[in-house]
Amino acid sequence: MFIEIDNLKVAYQVNGTGESVILLHGWGGEANSFKPVMDWMSRYYKVFALDLPGFGLSEKPSAAWDASDYATFLSGFFEKLKIRKAHLIGHSYGGRISIVMAAHQPHLVDKLILVDSAGIIPPRTLMYFIRVSIAKCGRLIRHFGSVGNKFADALSKQIGSKDYREAGTMRATLVKSVNQDLRPLLPKIQAATLLIWGENDNDTPISSGEIMSKEIPNSELVILKDAGHFSYLDQFPQFCKIVGNFLA
Repeated sequence: MFIEIDNLKVAYQVNGTGESVILLHGWGGEANSFKPVMDWMSRYYKVFALDLPGFGLSEKPSAAWDASDYATFLSGFFEKLKIRKAHLIGHSYGGRISIVMAAHQPHLVDKLILVDSAGIIPPRTLMYFIRVSIAKCGRLIRHFGSVGNKFADALSKQIGSKDYREAGTMRATLVKSVNQDLRPLLPKIQAATLLIWGENDNDTPISSGEIMSKEIPNSELVILKDAGHFSYLDQFPQFCKIVGNFLA
């Protein structure tokens, strides 16, 4: 089904009864990224899963957004659907949005679950500075007409991250978001917080979870063995058990 929020047509799913739970997918995902979780949780809770603006069947924002803009949108979703308070479960980029929401709108967040969450800017490596230099070179090359544009596009495909290469018109949003350091918000989170991480997560490393665990006041970090960035799918039965105990 669809709903309009701030002139954006947004797709969402809802199922079940009881306390509200909102599932927020990662970059490049959609509501169905959480389908197994929704099928399980809707037996006990009223579960909402969104296609965030710019993903799935939802319309794209007219300008580049960061996690704060998405959190503002989410508060509008709460208001439109008359959700008084909800548990938030955010995976990866959805974790970014959840962090901002929990820090800035604590009255709307019951319990918070961050799964392989983004939000910590990693240390700059030598490869980062090499990529920045090449990117600047690419912008200069574009001044040399169509040939320069083709060469610059080839450069960006070689040096950009997978998310960046596939972002298309959402690239500006991705760039704006990954440069937004959410670490100062962590101590402001009042909700009881569960951090779930895959031990083999190469996209958002365990070190990010350890930082969050230290800086979010009432938090606990659980590491799932033999799991990667999609730890909730890699170890689904264990994920369900941990989440069920936390929300009980």
